[in-house]
Amino acid sequence: MTTSFATFGYELYTGKRSYNFVRSKKIWFSIAAVAVVLSILIPVLKGGFNLGIEFRGGSEFTVSNVKSTEAALGEKAVHDVVPGAVPRVANVAGNTMRIQTDQLSDDETNRIKDGLTGAYGVTQNEVTSNFVGPTWGQDVTRQALIGLVVFVGLAAVLMALYFRTWKMSLSALVGMLVTMFTTAGVYALSDFEVTPSAIIGFLTVLSYSLYDTVVVFDKIRENTSDIATSSRRTFAEEVNLAVNQTLVRSINTMMVAVLPVAAILFIGAGLLGAGTLRDLSLALFVGILIGTAATIFIAAPLYAWLRQGEPELVKQSKKVAHRRAEAAVSGA
Repeated sequence: MTTSFATFGYELYTGKRSYNFVRSKKIWFSIAAVAVVLSILIPVLKGGFNLGIEFRGGSEFTVSNVKSTEAALGEKAVHDVVPGAVPRVANVAGNTMRIQTDQLSDDETNRIKDGLTGAYGVTQNEVTSNFVGPTWGQDVTRQALIGLVVFVGLAAVLMALYFRTWKMSLSALVGMLVTMFTTAGVYALSDFEVTPSAIIGFLTVLSYSLYDTVVVFDKIRENTSDIATSSRRTFAEEVNLAVNQTLVRSINTMMVAVLPVAAILFIGAGLLGAGTLRDLSLALFVGILIGTAATIFIAAPLYAWLRQGEPELVKQSKKVAHRRAEAAVSGA
């Protein structure tokens, strides 16, 4: 298996085996456009994201050492005190329940604590409560948005300085934005809570997306450094070769990154009930997969498309076609 994969990588690097990502750019761009549009529409149609209590404010109860993890018990305890409430009950660990509600009065808080004590068969000391005010939630939301805007702005500046060409920088940023919108869309569709941890994971995957793009674009720059004088391949073909040459590395990097995240998401959160890890792990899992795909199918083909009309490259493309025509005649 290792030998065959190594052979596969060698054939990609030498060009013996090749997948034409650049030629199929219209397909990839169309898929990306649909994914981005759906990612925008989903939260709109659902009435927004499922914001965590840190953003929306409210009251939260934590019940430790519960005898049962049934959500219905916590919901009934809240409804008995506040009939119209819509509590969010979750098992955040093996024997710990979390109940979140809208803002409650002190009397309602004490009565619900008593109800939870009886419902889950615990003592008063095993039920804790805290309150997140709407002002604090607004501050968290504002800081999260500022962090996202600052990150994208810094990424744009760094890409411009690193690549020294606006077309390459723009391609990298478009790939990152596709990752950002699509990951957000999946988050909205899954109805997972958006928490500060999810925002941290979100920014982390954007960094990963840029890292993968830098690796591929460095190879593109290496392959196209003498493109003006070369008649070996066209610019688009050199870009496609670079993507193929770094494909195995991208896959390996993705697998190394996504496997431990998948373990957290599916085993830790799914099977063991570690609910506090779900928000972070989902953002990382989806973002890493989409970030890798965005580099291969969006960023690199977009860069080739942005430059294909440059007079120098048009002239070079004709030179390649002429050489191949001569070679075909000589071979005949």
